[in-house]
Amino acid sequence: MRERGGEMTVAESPTKTVSEAVPLRRNRRFQTLWAGSAAAMLGTCVADTAYPLLLLAMTGSPTLAGAFGAVQFGASVVFGLHGGAVADRHDKRRVLIVADIVRLLTALSVAVALFAHRLTIPHTLLAAAAIGATMAYGGPARMLALRAVVPPEQLRQALPQDELRVNGAALAGPPLAGFLLGLGRAVPFLATVLASAAALGASLAVRFDTEPAEDPAGATKEKGAVFAGLRYLFADPTLRATVLVTVALNLAGSAMLLAVMVLLRDHGTSEAGTGLALTGEAVGGLLGAPLVTRLHRTLAPGTLLLAVAWIAALLFLVPAFAAGPAVVFAALAAMSLGVPALRVMLDVLVFQQVPEAMRGRAVAATMTLLMAGLPVGTMTAGLLLDHLPATTVLPLLAALLAAGLLPLTLGRSLRGTSWPKA
Repeated sequence: MRERGGEMTVAESPTKTVSEAVPLRRNRRFQTLWAGSAAAMLGTCVADTAYPLLLLAMTGSPTLAGAFGAVQFGASVVFGLHGGAVADRHDKRRVLIVADIVRLLTALSVAVALFAHRLTIPHTLLAAAAIGATMAYGGPARMLALRAVVPPEQLRQALPQDELRVNGAALAGPPLAGFLLGLGRAVPFLATVLASAAALGASLAVRFDTEPAEDPAGATKEKGAVFAGLRYLFADPTLRATVLVTVALNLAGSAMLLAVMVLLRDHGTSEAGTGLALTGEAVGGLLGAPLVTRLHRTLAPGTLLLAVAWIAALLFLVPAFAAGPAVVFAALAAMSLGVPALRVMLDVLVFQQVPEAMRGRAVAATMTLLMAGLPVGTMTAGLLLDHLPATTVLPLLAALLAAGLLPLTLGRSLRGTSWPKA
């Protein structure tokens, strides 16, 4: 790879010259890695539903059922920044393969323990920690791998396809987990083993430029190097504002989901009806993925970010004044239409503006901040809902989000942004 304007360009690697001339649908390396990533994501979504349901069936304790997600997210956050440093310092393909192997062995250990009637609560919680760690280490490596096999000029075409992977898995995973669990307690975990094997097969089959970028003066080994990506994001006004608004949206969105669950319960909606209503989020994401290119052509990054955020704040109010599963489904779907464009925007800004030697840490910092917003938002909503009705909490969340958006809307850090050149 050669250096241009202080930034390494992936497209100029000798191994990429063939990919540049090939349409994305015929780029076998990208499509193979994408299929492996889709399998990994589907397996994760199945596991995220199957493990809590299994714990609930084993113990009857909602607290232990919820502990799985808490341990998993905790491990992802704890190891998140270090995962980015590892991706920058070591061979990314090797990191990805190791993460896939660990995830496969974790699911296999649970399935074998179930068949032997030897599964214990500590074993399950250790599995949660292992899954969270593989997300922390494998996540940045997988994201960089997908982007390493795509020329920069095709990046915005490739990333919407990646959004289909995320939202498709989010939509199919929970009902598939419930169906498989009905066939037998070990079945969902065997399915996760197969999904992990498919992801591992893709990682082994595809070769790409994985060597770490040149590291001047051993920057990745300096004290505090794991925080370098975080420092870089917050030093750049545009990236800082973009990340902060995205984190605020994630936090407020997770709080809103818990509030509408309580609201639907209070209106007598069944659990099945509530589950269907909540699929509006994934449906909106699927419908929004094909709109990414058009929205990026029409709106500047800052304008797109503020538009999606303000629309979300307004839609928080809808279920409070017109409760019902259909209304919640429609509000969540409408709110999620712009989210794929937002995620791709953040990806493009980070990937094309952050130096390659620091890219893994910047990606990991972004992922860690976004994941940390989920439990914080849910916990905040829970505290509010203990004292206030859901019809009050939803407008309050909308007001808090609007208060955070107002300074950025009136300022220039976002309104003056433009798309970076590849």
